[in-house]
Amino acid sequence: MYEIKEGKIKLKHGSISEGLIAIASGKGGVGKSTVTANLAISLQKLGKKVGIIDADVHGFSIPRIIGIQKEVKVEQSSELIQPAEKMGVKVISMGSFVNEQNPVIWRSPLLLGALQQFFKDVIWGDLDYLLLDLPPGTGDMVLNIMQKLPHARTLIITTPQVTATNVAGRVGHMAEKMDSDIIGIIENMSYYQCSECGNKEYLFGKGGGKELADLLKVDMLGQLPLIKAIREGGDQGNPVVKEESDDKITKEFLKIAEQIIEKKRDFDPNLKPMSLKGGPGGN
Repeated sequence: MYEIKEGKIKLKHGSISEGLIAIASGKGGVGKSTVTANLAISLQKLGKKVGIIDADVHGFSIPRIIGIQKEVKVEQSSELIQPAEKMGVKVISMGSFVNEQNPVIWRSPLLLGALQQFFKDVIWGDLDYLLLDLPPGTGDMVLNIMQKLPHARTLIITTPQVTATNVAGRVGHMAEKMDSDIIGIIENMSYYQCSECGNKEYLFGKGGGKELADLLKVDMLGQLPLIKAIREGGDQGNPVVKEESDDKITKEFLKIAEQIIEKKRDFDPNLKPMSLKGGPGGN
């Protein structure tokens, strides 16, 4: 789906210079897609060129969260796809081609073929970061994607709840076995802060994300609160990290994005095993 050249990931119609990041979670419902959208906008606010591939083909939600309603453009002569764009972030999703109410009843080979098309036939241009919003868990689709992308680094989203961190740990161990660098852990819905009195309530437990980070020997990048504005922004297609916003939650997302930028490294094929099925230069 790509090749490594001159320290960059070279796509057929673009390149990635600083990071191909697979954003993963052990289970659904932890806010992975919401975090992905806001993190992409945060990176863009810090001057980076960013794209998102909504790789959760069955449960796509990025178009709604980021507020993309129109279909993507397909150039008639070349049949290449022009990604949608919102707030300076380029986006491609199965939701760009089907109504969000229609189920995608495909088996893994067809789904993987769609993902390959997102890499090969989309005019990405020169990006600094390409974020992949993965399906939750460690199932067949996730394994196939990670095998096809041996140079992707993994970012894990969890809530502090024990059931969430336990299954997120499995994702971390999967990434380790596939020799994917784990950038760190983001703990979402860490606490609820009362708007009236300011007291924090730890509705889903406390410290689970830090325990997971310690288990995997990676950094805890940030803790995001459970607040109404994040949920409303995702429902309305108006992510909480807005261009003009300077509130606490925006600063927390920017802090996480800054850490990701600090962790960047050059892409070197010698740093990753080339024996994985479908590696660089593969199908």
